[in-house]
Amino acid sequence: MPAISHRADLKLATATLDAIEQAVVASGDDGLRPHLGASQIGKPCERALWYSFRWSRRATFDGRMLRLFARGQREETVFVALLESIPGVRVVTVDPNTGQQYQFGGGHFAGSLDGAVIGLPDAPLTWHVAEVKTFNAKTFADLAKNGVAKSKPEHWSQVQCYMAWTGMTRALYCAVCKDDDRLHLERIDFDREASEALFAKAQRIIDAAEPPARLSERPDWYECKLCDHHAACHRTDVPLPTCRSCAHVTPVADGEWHCARHNTLRSVDEQKAACQSHRFIPALLMNFADAVDADTEGNSVTYWHRVSGNTFINGLPPTGYESIEIHACADKKALGDASVQRLRAECDARIAA
Repeated sequence: MPAISHRADLKLATATLDAIEQAVVASGDDGLRPHLGASQIGKPCERALWYSFRWSRRATFDGRMLRLFARGQREETVFVALLESIPGVRVVTVDPNTGQQYQFGGGHFAGSLDGAVIGLPDAPLTWHVAEVKTFNAKTFADLAKNGVAKSKPEHWSQVQCYMAWTGMTRALYCAVCKDDDRLHLERIDFDREASEALFAKAQRIIDAAEPPARLSERPDWYECKLCDHHAACHRTDVPLPTCRSCAHVTPVADGEWHCARHNTLRSVDEQKAACQSHRFIPALLMNFADAVDADTEGNSVTYWHRVSGNTFINGLPPTGYESIEIHACADKKALGDASVQRLRAECDARIAA
């Protein structure tokens, strides 16, 4: 019997593995979704939803997480095939007008439907919204025990929105355990009152000119600690300088964003790039600074730093700090510091990440 190779003898293809990881990350998107999604609206914190809608941060997923997301998407096709293996079941997943998933909402609040199904043995004549999810063994067990509404309220809210958009009154929630391929199928009734509350919640977030109230004032609250926006909400991080964090830009009808400074609608690419006229919504700096003055004609806002006592200007250099500098500055006490100001002026220097 040949001896088993020691790990030191293994010829690991580490360069190839690294190349795969880099390719997966390069193919991933930035997470800056044009609209507030139905898959998000069930989150309990409206402030976190507002930060997402206003593009507070880019997604920073590694290759493993992106592959997991892709696996979840592939599972939709598998589940459709399982349903269609039942005699009499019909599943519709593609809008014939677009050749893509059915899209609903179309404005600032929208969603993409996994599919619709009819002919289920439990209710043969009723169309159901179909939603497919994948879980690890621990989460799947909780779902199977407690049901969607209690275990996954965000998903329950998601299908309520889909039922409201489509006019269907039932949803089929399809879950698969990635560890052992167990299945959980659950029929969900349409709740009109709950759906109306969800749409009203979405509209509040869209209309809010400043961040709504926090879910908790405690930075160590468990839901806050796990939130993607913890650093901007509870610490001194400042959101990305995109049009959506700019005081000049407002969401308007049909999913558009209007810039009052330039009196124009901004495309998604223009929103991501922003421009030199970008000035932060003052409330986005509220964790460390207070706005004390504004020059509308000069397009600048003056702030007082509550810790350092310095004043600094969100405006044009060298006197002012462009928004990209305020975002990049790791120690916000440096803003308005005399020595930093002198370096910026004498060396034409800028703060960079």
